[in-house]
Amino acid sequence: MRKLVVSLVAVLAATSFGQVAIGQEVAALAIQPVVIAPPQNDLARTIKTGLSSAYGSAKTGSRAYEEAQKLYFLYGERHFEPIWLSEGAGGKVTFSPSAQKIIALFQEAGAEGLRPSDYLTADIDLTRANSSDPIALAGLETAFSGAVLRYANHLYNGRIRPQSVSENLDIQPKPIDQAALLERLAQSSDPAPILAELEPKHPEFLALKAALANFGASTTARPAPIGEGPVLRPGNSDARVHAIRARLELPAVTSNLYDDTLVTAVETFQGGVGLEVDGIIGPATIAAFNGGNATRREDILANMERWRWMPADLGQFNVFVNIPEFRLSIQRNGVEEYATRVVVGTTKNQTPIFSDNIRHLVVNPYWNVPSSIIKGEIAPAVLRNPGYTDSHNMDLLYNGTPVSPWQVDWSQVSTSYFPFKVRQRPGAGNALGQIKFLFPNKHDVYLHDTPSKSLFARSFRAFSHGCIRVENPFEFADALMANETKISRTSLEALFGPSERWVNPEKQIPVHLAYFTLRVGPDGAIRSYGDVYGHNEKLIEAMGLANSAPPTIMAEAENVPEELSP
Repeated sequence: MRKLVVSLVAVLAATSFGQVAIGQEVAALAIQPVVIAPPQNDLARTIKTGLSSAYGSAKTGSRAYEEAQKLYFLYGERHFEPIWLSEGAGGKVTFSPSAQKIIALFQEAGAEGLRPSDYLTADIDLTRANSSDPIALAGLETAFSGAVLRYANHLYNGRIRPQSVSENLDIQPKPIDQAALLERLAQSSDPAPILAELEPKHPEFLALKAALANFGASTTARPAPIGEGPVLRPGNSDARVHAIRARLELPAVTSNLYDDTLVTAVETFQGGVGLEVDGIIGPATIAAFNGGNATRREDILANMERWRWMPADLGQFNVFVNIPEFRLSIQRNGVEEYATRVVVGTTKNQTPIFSDNIRHLVVNPYWNVPSSIIKGEIAPAVLRNPGYTDSHNMDLLYNGTPVSPWQVDWSQVSTSYFPFKVRQRPGAGNALGQIKFLFPNKHDVYLHDTPSKSLFARSFRAFSHGCIRVENPFEFADALMANETKISRTSLEALFGPSERWVNPEKQIPVHLAYFTLRVGPDGAIRSYGDVYGHNEKLIEAMGLANSAPPTIMAEAENVPEELSP
């Protein structure tokens, strides 16, 4: 059987959807040839006609369009021959044993945190496999391939596009060799292990999957979540005291007073789950109370979905920042080697979620002030006090050359054209502290030191403009450089001075800015953290999961002084 190699333009022109698709796709796809083999029997010709019609009628850029395009090219490479249907004695067409086993996987998709209805759709009617109607058979064939690819992609990348939850979720899907996958599945007597290869292998994902499987068994003993509210300090009164006492298995009392007995129990609880032991019940402590048996099924499903968004390989040695946890860790072969607290972006200036590689360490860094901070904070401050930039060790730059801030009309900052940059010089008061850790990205976000240490003592630590402040940056640097023979904490501290100094490790280090409201500890216990940016609840909504009315996530009810920092 000879395959014809033709350009995409020629192929499209010869098909029923050519006039529609040429204008849409020629610029992007005609630069390389596409293998399209002509159909050689009636069933194959019907499959081609059906795929052509679906491709031509779908809206450009839609999910239906992308799926139809992929299927057209996949089948085009194989003469549009069916993958799942076969013709037996007497011309009878049957559904393959492999397809039957995949249908069983679709039926059990709930165990994977997925929805069977996404794959067992109305157009997969198995009675059509016994039909003599070639159009019905062709429709069944291509619909089943579409469902298989959809299931595979959901296993590997999740079923919700991250950007539909928030544009701050800068996560791209991982590629799948779809043609090779379909061929492997069609030829295999057991497709389950092949599809299982696509599911995340991270121990936390597998633990959540196990928790999902066991969730129904413990539902009757599951306490209602403790609601959010004002920060509760020793001596305060609050109606939630009774629920908290019950959660900590203390005797019931009639008073709403947060008394010494409860304070002691709360401090013991905080120490056991890795929180600041301060006896203050804020959002982080409430979230921890609501972990374990209080975890909702939809929380498990949403966190499983986010694990599917993560890279399949986090890196043998990597940095993992979990925003809701306000915590950074260094992992080696899945084992935590180092951890420290971090301060992350506010709900207004959220830290974006993405993965990259740490490439540079900068000692005595300059701070190149973002235009949003110049407009929103520095310019108003200068208008009140013209000496503001001098007092904060800042340079005003025009085309890279320092100019006098006294000669600039700062009221023009709010206009679309303000040709000046602001840079803070290295020094004790620099907003980046003494070191920053760079993984160049479009968000201009990085890890860095800070001269403002007081916020690390708080349980809720979302106070930055988006960058991530590290509590113990030189301890972190020492642990980060564990694989570098020429870089250490000592060598970095030796660079202290008035000049910016760049240090480039020999090996780039994967860094993951992640968002998990459930974490599974080494002991197997599930710990819950606050939904600081609301990503969790938005994902639950996008997944179409019925959920009990969640408590509103709120910051600690305390005044936090404005800080000029990234």
